[in-house]
Amino acid sequence: MPNSIYSQDLRLLLPETVWLEQEHFLLANQISSSQITNATDAWQVYLNTLALIALEVWLQERLPNQVVLRDINFIATAGNLTVDEYKFCAIATEHLLSETVMIPQQLITNPELSAHFYVVLEVLEEQEEVLVRGFLSHNKLVEVKSNLELSISDGCYQVPLSLFDIEPNHLLLYQHYVQAAEFAVPIVKNEVTQVSENISKILHSTTTKLSQWLQGVVDEGWQTIDSIYNPELNLAFSTRNIDKDTKRAKIIDLGIDLGNQKVTLLLNISPVTFSAVDSNINNSENQDKISVLAQLYPMSGERFLPHNIKLILLSKAGKVLQEVTSRIQDNYIQLKPFKGEAGKKFSIQISLGDISIKEDFEF
Repeated sequence: MPNSIYSQDLRLLLPETVWLEQEHFLLANQISSSQITNATDAWQVYLNTLALIALEVWLQERLPNQVVLRDINFIATAGNLTVDEYKFCAIATEHLLSETVMIPQQLITNPELSAHFYVVLEVLEEQEEVLVRGFLSHNKLVEVKSNLELSISDGCYQVPLSLFDIEPNHLLLYQHYVQAAEFAVPIVKNEVTQVSENISKILHSTTTKLSQWLQGVVDEGWQTIDSIYNPELNLAFSTRNIDKDTKRAKIIDLGIDLGNQKVTLLLNISPVTFSAVDSNINNSENQDKISVLAQLYPMSGERFLPHNIKLILLSKAGKVLQEVTSRIQDNYIQLKPFKGEAGKKFSIQISLGDISIKEDFEF
């Protein structure tokens, strides 16, 4: 009996091992050489492929009556396996001496790459083996990221290995007894649905008429500065004497991929005034012009804007007229003041990574 107990304890301490065959190395070499030319990236693809193959072998041995589908479309980041409704992501690492797992940010934020479970696999190429070190569900990973405020290094979250479940057989229990929907993987919309929604947004998009603001008519969605709780924004404008200007702000939600990050787009407009001399020189050009100052501020209690967020001025045809990008600790960014005649159209776009939101305006 003591030997039995000792064996069980030892079993919990030792990770499961998957032995690699010659065909596995050949496949990994083929995939890495065909997709990547950079040597460093090719090595990571090679490791990712070996980890994916090892996880596939491990699942097939334990689920002989189920189909395991391999997905290498994003193998440069990580490989995925699908079993029924479940999606497993293979996280490859060469060693875990620091007891920290590097998980690419895209695997959490990009719906196409996210999975129900993230499985850490230590690839020991020289020993021709892969160790199954643990796993973490998607919703647990999101919770950990939020609660521990995990830092990002080289585009990866540094997750302590101690947070992973080291018993891989628990993975099989979840797959057998729990619905995949319980693990809250974002739904990826198919291309037809996405295109349809984009067309709908274009057809129903509204153009904000700034000339009406000067007459006291404000479009839906725009608010006064006082009505938005934003210390940075309120302080900035309370210290300026700009009573003659019309100031309106709109809260922009950058979407779920960025943790519901919100920013405030503020427009400060005023009619352009000219001296009598200017009016006599070129009266036709100086009539009915409006000056615009566009600024972007953080929201949701944040002191700084997201790094690398862009504020872009576009012409009616979509040409970039101005562009400014936030630095690491910018509490606001702004475009250079610009002006135009009443009726002339332009757009302001806010972009961060793959997310872009455009507001259409008319002077």
